[in-house]
Amino acid sequence: MPSYRTGTVTRIISERPGLQRVEVDGHLAYALTQLIGPVAAGDRVVVNTTAVELGLGTGGWHVVHWNLERDDGWTAPGGGHVMKLRYTSLQADTGVSEERDGYDPPDSLDGLPVVACFLHSQVAAVATAFKAGQPAKRLAYVMTDGGALPLALSDLVYDLRTAGVLDTTVTAGHAFGGDHEAVNLTSALDVAVAAGGADAVVVATGPGVVGTGTPRGFSGLEVAAIVDAAVARGARPAVALRYSDADPRPRHRGVSHHATTALAQAHGTATVAVPEGEPLPDVGHHRAVTVAVPDLSGLRVTTMGRGPEDDPRFHSYSGAAGAWAASALA
Repeated sequence: MPSYRTGTVTRIISERPGLQRVEVDGHLAYALTQLIGPVAAGDRVVVNTTAVELGLGTGGWHVVHWNLERDDGWTAPGGGHVMKLRYTSLQADTGVSEERDGYDPPDSLDGLPVVACFLHSQVAAVATAFKAGQPAKRLAYVMTDGGALPLALSDLVYDLRTAGVLDTTVTAGHAFGGDHEAVNLTSALDVAVAAGGADAVVVATGPGVVGTGTPRGFSGLEVAAIVDAAVARGARPAVALRYSDADPRPRHRGVSHHATTALAQAHGTATVAVPEGEPLPDVGHHRAVTVAVPDLSGLRVTTMGRGPEDDPRFHSYSGAAGAWAASALA
């Protein structure tokens, strides 16, 4: 069950669209301003403390649930009639691209490269490698609702957008806060092209995936659905393999069991890109190819606390999928 407490905002740490990082009685917290509006130093607030109490991978942050200073309530203009976070106390009328006047989805995605990732941190290497090969082409990020729901929470996406490595974002399902909102994953691919002008798409969950150590109880299993959705819409899917030499868990060393399980579950056929010089893994009915990966040493991203210098093949295997997507447009 959730845990809440009240406290006072003692400091504003940082702010950007959709997100404030603050201290509440000296404890780290964040406020999703699209849902509850901004807070200020001195405001009395209600915070959800559940994740911190459970020791989950939130980095030790509470979540501001409501600002008690708003005696008269708070409202903000909505984006349409479609709600996200439906039937919760934070449901919001974000609207979606599909209900906009003039929205015209393509009949087919006509060979659009679509890269499916297992982890949010893979997006950086995919996007960097893609832009190295196709700097003038537009890359869209579709964020699924398999992890964090607010896109504003992703420092990674904020940095990639600021650097011009990602051109547009789409939040699918109950994920929210992208440049464009979509009802579901399949439609999000249409939205990326019709509303976002994408030449290629990278699809991944937001930060904070779930893994249980069981054969199929993990967020990354959605990669199978991403592959099948892309195939059904006439796109060309590729999978960014989850690979590690440094993960302490044997099931994730080398090619992760998450990757082999999802590939086996996908009905459609995807390209599985591997860095040049690496052996081709057994990928069942999928196509394994080797690809030259551009230099990724400048990446400033970590996965499970490990950067490119700590686990270089995690990032090079992800980058191979982005390099393949760039070559698919050549």
